[in-house]
Amino acid sequence: MTKLTFAISGENRNDTRLDVDARQFRVVVDEPVALGGNDAGPNPVEYILAGYAGCLNVVGHLVAREMGIAIHKLSVEVAGDLNPARFLGQSFEERSGFQEIRVDLQVYSDSDEATLARWLEVVETRCPVYDNLANTTPVKLGVNKLESVYY
Repeated sequence: MTKLTFAISGENRNDTRLDVDARQFRVVVDEPVALGGNDAGPNPVEYILAGYAGCLNVVGHLVAREMGIAIHKLSVEVAGDLNPARFLGQSFEERSGFQEIRVDLQVYSDSDEATLARWLEVVETRCPVYDNLANTTPVKLGVNKLESVYY
């Protein structure tokens, strides 16, 4: 199968807010007031958690269909812990990212627990966001200097 490329573009509105275009959608990324933002939208790490939850939903239903499992409803709760000290430049002892991510799936199904356990194993191996969170992904970060233009 041909590789799919997903891309976004964004432009800052202030020091903490970034307006992002993803296909035909506009999303706002901002920090909560406690982290210096205006709380105009979820922050970057909340988008990671939301993306993971959304991926589990899509892959979960896809795998369930393939396995003949009826999922009547799926609720997803995802939480992660991070220490903001590195992000804020206060300490470099801990990593800046999540130290742990916890997922709680509530599956409303007629299937037994053993079947759902096997379903979850397959979902985990096929979820692209899980793969990106659990494994190192090469990231190429670049910068292009532009001439300052004041609006």
